[in-house]
Amino acid sequence: MINLLAPGTKHDIALAKQNFKILKLCIFLFVALIGMILIILGGLFYMDQSKKAVVEQNQKIQQAINNQNLGEVQKQADEISGNIKLTTDVLSEQILFSKLIRQIGSAMPANTSLNGLSIGKADGGVNLTARASSYNTASQIQVNLSDPNNQIFDKADIININCDNAAAEQYPCTVSLRARFNNVNNFLFITPGEKP
Repeated sequence: MINLLAPGTKHDIALAKQNFKILKLCIFLFVALIGMILIILGGLFYMDQSKKAVVEQNQKIQQAINNQNLGEVQKQADEISGNIKLTTDVLSEQILFSKLIRQIGSAMPANTSLNGLSIGKADGGVNLTARASSYNTASQIQVNLSDPNNQIFDKADIININCDNAAAEQYPCTVSLRARFNNVNNFLFITPGEKP
C-alpha cells in the first residue's frame, strides 16, 4: 500500500496517536486516583463508626459493671481470697488435734476444764478457752502450758480472765489464752519454719 500523505502530516498523525494514548493513560490514572481517595475516605468513615461503636459498647459495659456493684463483688472476692490463704496456711501446718488435746489435758491443773481450742491465724499457735474454779487456778493454766517440760508450747499468754459468777457454778472463772507451739513438737505434720 502506498502512502501518499505528506511527511509532516504523517508525523502529526503519529503524534496525535501518542497524545490519544497519553490522554487515555491520564484518564485511567485520574479514575484510579479518585477510586483510591474514595476507598481511603470509606475506610476512615468505617474506622470512625467502629470507634464510636466500641466507645458506646464500653460505656454500656461500664454501666452494667456499675449496676452490678463490682466494688462489692471485688470486696467479697478479696475476702474469699484471704480466707483461702488462711485455709492454705492452716492446712500447710495441720495440727494433730487428738495428740494435742491429750497433752494439753495432762498439762491442765486440777479444778480446770478445757472449753475450746481454735486456730486464729496460721502462725504456729492456737487460741484456748478454759474454765477454772478460781482466779489463781485460771492463771496456773498459763504457767502449766508455758512449761517447757510439757513440750507443747514455748509461750502462752493470758488474754483475759473473767470470774463474774462465783456462786453459781463449779468453774466460775473463764480464761482465754493464746499459745504458740515450740519449734520441735509432735503435734504438727510440718514443724514451724519448715517449708512443705
